[in-house]
Parts: sequence; C-alpha cells; structure tokens
Amino acid sequence: MLQVSEIFLSIQGEGSRTGWPCGFVRLAGCNLRCAWCDTQYAWSGGEPTALDDVVTRVAEMGCPRVEVTGGEPLLQAETPELLRRFCDAGYETLLETNGSQDISGLDVRVVRIVDVKCPSSGEAAANRWTNVRHLRERDEVKFVLADRADYEFAHAMLAEHDLRRRCAVVFSPVHGRLDPADLARWILADRLDARLGLQLHKLIWPGRERGI
Repeated sequence: MLQVSEIFLSIQGEGSRTGWPCGFVRLAGCNLRCAWCDTQYAWSGGEPTALDDVVTRVAEMGCPRVEVTGGEPLLQAETPELLRRFCDAGYETLLETNGSQDISGLDVRVVRIVDVKCPSSGEAAANRWTNVRHLRERDEVKFVLADRADYEFAHAMLAEHDLRRRCAVVFSPVHGRLDPADLARWILADRLDARLGLQLHKLIWPGRERGI
C-alpha cells in the first residue's frame, strides 16, 4: 500500500524533458522541510492506495512517460516495486528524489532526478553524497537556487564531485526569489556546462499549486 497525495497528467515542467506530457504520481510524506518548498501539501497525509490501483490509474492517462515524485518517494517501501512495474510496462520512468535517500538499489531502467539541497533550503546537511557514484549518463542532478550564495555552493559542488561528467546538471532558480536573468549571467560568466531550468508549469499556470 502506498500513501498517495495525487495522480495527474500534466506537462513536464523541469529538467531535460521539459515540455513533454507526463503522468505524475506524487507520494505523500517527506523527511525534509525546505524553506522554499512549493509542495508542502505533500509533506504528510495522502490516501492509502494499492500499487495495482496506482498502475491502473496511470495506464488510463495514455501517456508514455511517468514521474514518481513527492514529498520524498523513497521513504515508502513499495516505491522501488512501483518503479519496476512502470518500467516493465514500457513507460519512460522518472523518479524525483530529494537527495537524502539511497538510490543504489533502484531498477537500472529508472531515470533518477536527484535534487541537491543548497544552503537557502535549510537542508544542505541532508545531501547524501554517496549517491554520486551511482549516477549514470541518463540521470539528472538538480540544484534549486535562491541567491548568489546558493550559486557559489552549486558551482563548487559541480566541480568537487565532477557531476557534469556523470550526468545532466540543471540549475533552477526559485520562482519569485532569484531572477533567471541573473542566474543566466552567472552561468555564462563562469562558462559552466549546466542547464538553466525554469519551472515551465509555473509560467503556463501562474499562481496554481499544481500544473493542471
């Protein structure tokens, strides 16, 4: 049984698949309390839902890709099996995780989108750096940045852990906190090989909690 916050069809708003239709399974419960979190409603609660029912509801969407997110999905024991079921069914299967949980045991077909918590989040101490060795070319690392200090932290971590050699790296400004133009200038000035990622769903559906 999974604690499910919501299941919905939307446009992928972040990362290398921005703009593509995607089914989302948002699981409830999170072990972190990031200062700028935009899904606080998923920190707790959720509806107990059988794994088979989750798979069926996603199939009814008729979309070839699905992302399991949260909250923090890896806090739930059945999440690896859910991801495996989606892979077996032929979906492009994405997992977004807050970077505090072990990703090493997941099905190799899953695309892991690993958040790295910057200082402004208040949760930088939770980063599980041992995950870096398990990243592959098709995975992604995402830094959410609220200010220049976050950028300097991300810049340093990019070099220290040789992240760009391992997988795609996305720098995403906190909506309404950091001007994307400033972030773009910093990336260009430092010649960083990192992707600037805007939250497309917040541009399409401004002011809404959910991109639907």
